[in-house]
Amino acid sequence: MKIGIMGGTFDPIHLGHLATAEAVREIFKLDEVLFIPAARPPHKLGRRVTDERHRLEMVHLATRSNKFFKVSDMELKRTGLSYTLDTMNELHRTFGAATELFFIIGADSLADLSKWHAARELVEKCHFIATTRQGVDIDFSAVEEFFGAAAREHIHRVTTPGLEISSTDLRERIRLRRSIKYLVPEAVEEYILREELYL
Repeated sequence: MKIGIMGGTFDPIHLGHLATAEAVREIFKLDEVLFIPAARPPHKLGRRVTDERHRLEMVHLATRSNKFFKVSDMELKRTGLSYTLDTMNELHRTFGAATELFFIIGADSLADLSKWHAARELVEKCHFIATTRQGVDIDFSAVEEFFGAAAREHIHRVTTPGLEISSTDLRERIRLRRSIKYLVPEAVEEYILREELYL
């Protein structure tokens, strides 16, 4: 199997996440894309994150109409920090070592990949797909220099639909009671309003 991994706090999940996941699924002919909400990402320790039950429910609501999209709460169940390496190891135990894992990240995260926990081991264990918008170039030279041959074999760059949506902006819009219609799935918008999130 070829499984895409879409990780993140999803606070909240939005149409940019979904469009990117679907584009990557199609381009790389993935069998499914697994959305994994993060519990305590090491790079966001100083920031308050919305309760995990709300974030998980919004991901379920956002992905339910796509038969290729699945949701896992494995990181939410784990104690301590959420390291991607632990998640990849757990997925290999679940699906078998022969399963190819494709971790989907934004182009901005590619520049910091060398700073991730056990980065070299991680790149050996799975593929990374760095997504960018049309007309935005990714400087791959520093990544190649750090990871060597593994970068050429396991790190891929792909152009996906450029939806300029950020969770940070969405939270601010909601706080200011501005519309988020057409930026998140309708079911997610309804859930946010019903639960009075981000106010």
